[in-house]
Amino acid sequence: MTIPYIGVFRMLIKDNVTIGVEWRFGPGWPGKRCGAKTRRGNSCLRPANRNNGRCRLHGDASTGAKTEEERARISAANLRLGKFTGDKLEKRSKNAAKERKIQKELNWMERE
Repeated sequence: MTIPYIGVFRMLIKDNVTIGVEWRFGPGWPGKRCGAKTRRGNSCLRPANRNNGRCRLHGDASTGAKTEEERARISAANLRLGKFTGDKLEKRSKNAAKERKIQKELNWMERE
């Protein structure tokens, strides 16, 4: 396998297939860059993805659900079944409060 020099950057070519071309662009490449702020404080120079304008490492941050339909969909996805559902947790906490109250009365009766 040879590494031919093509224009400003090098790429690996094998059987007419370019391997990793999108990540092998050199500093003179005129295309769109990611531009995300890195840990050093400067902007990322990796090539931007066509979909979101960021590289594969930086992606885009989610803005969260905006409409009621989106919130309902997220709520349905996070629905819990079994012993951790909301009504069972509430019932369990009420029973625990009753038990604490009874235990307190029993302790008081024992002291008398």
